[in-house]
Amino acid sequence: MQETGSFDVIPNSPHILLINPWIHDFAAYDYWAKPLGLLMIGAALRQHGANVSYLDCLDRFHPRMPTADPLLRFGRGAYLKTRIPKPAGLKDIPRNYCRYGILPEWLIGILTSNPKPDLILVTSSMTYWYPGVIEAIKIIKQVLPQIPVVLGGKYATLCYDHAVRYCGADYIISGAGEKQVLRLMKDIFGEEAVFVPAVDDLDYLPFQAADLQRVIPYITLLTSAGCPFSCGYCASGYLNPKRILRNVGRIVEEIQYWLSGYGVADMVFYDDALLVDSERHAALLFAEIIDRGLGKIVRFHTPNAVHIREITPMLARLMYDAGFKTLYLGFETAASNRSGWDCKVTCEEFITAVSDLQSAGFHGDQMGAYLLAGLPGQSLESIEASIEAVRKTGIWPVLAHYTPIPHTALWPAAVASSRYDLESDPIFTNNAIFPCQKQPFSWTHLARLKKLLSNC
Repeated sequence: MQETGSFDVIPNSPHILLINPWIHDFAAYDYWAKPLGLLMIGAALRQHGANVSYLDCLDRFHPRMPTADPLLRFGRGAYLKTRIPKPAGLKDIPRNYCRYGILPEWLIGILTSNPKPDLILVTSSMTYWYPGVIEAIKIIKQVLPQIPVVLGGKYATLCYDHAVRYCGADYIISGAGEKQVLRLMKDIFGEEAVFVPAVDDLDYLPFQAADLQRVIPYITLLTSAGCPFSCGYCASGYLNPKRILRNVGRIVEEIQYWLSGYGVADMVFYDDALLVDSERHAALLFAEIIDRGLGKIVRFHTPNAVHIREITPMLARLMYDAGFKTLYLGFETAASNRSGWDCKVTCEEFITAVSDLQSAGFHGDQMGAYLLAGLPGQSLESIEASIEAVRKTGIWPVLAHYTPIPHTALWPAAVASSRYDLESDPIFTNNAIFPCQKQPFSWTHLARLKKLLSNC
């Protein structure tokens, strides 16, 4: 790649440019965050015969960035950040607001110094990160005004009407994008798709186009889609209403592909329910990883919480022998009344699961338990009690600040309890501002929780 980034284009074939936009927020960090859906669509388009290029506005390895070691923290690392004005409704928040990712002039340089694409696909993630999406699309339209731009992803799906009104894209895709993008290609280029992915068959999709990245610090793996639970705070059921399992052999083949072909040893599970129904999925996968000797080479991580109730002494041992290095558990709260939240686990089950994992060989610094903070009506005291309950087990308590999400069961309660008009603008759902507190943002409140966590 040249300093500005370069696209390799085969003549007489459509050129599709994939773009991962900036993050605008009070804080952001590459905690194994990749646009897996976009890279899977890119792979499908390549199999269709298109030229596919990738431009990552969050690129930590751009040549003008300080040298970064992708192995230092299992592939994780800090984004470049630039302070920018706060959105109008958040001026009272006593924190700096930043653009995370490459500088705008670097983006313009890449767009102007390479062959023009025929179609641009932009993804989106957290709903309240949409200002970064809008900024990226605005620059794209200024530099390449004649090129159609398609927006997809979580923001486009969960806040479709808002995206239609404000994002500036020519097309907005809600839901799974593989088939919809290929239909668009037919409309735009007049071509029939020779490869039409089956949305309900993950094995039919080619491996993600992660090789389009400048550096591959880690690989994100999707071994299943959907979740059988209906937790009030989670949009998984809306985004993936059907539970789908991927073939174990195909998953291991992908792990070996990235390990042998590209030397990537850090693998990150993106499943919403990795351990559910483990007898016919996760346990078989971990056993196959062990049998092929991959557990001694590959390092596995689970930034998405795994379901505690599924952990048994046998499964804990399989996970340890398979090479899991970072493990997060979905505990959420120690409160006895979880009505309206979830029904996934009890305190007793949590304690037993941690004990099983420790007996298998996991150390406390390898494991964390997510605790929800900022739910409608949740007291500071209940959060503190949950932190203390996790501390007693010897693993990390990790606060997961609640984000109100449209189409979830807790959305009406969040709207009613917030000091902001959540329905008017997704910017107000930013979990950094504790949007479901009636009182103004409390820095003292947050500092108190941070102090408790720092003592763990």
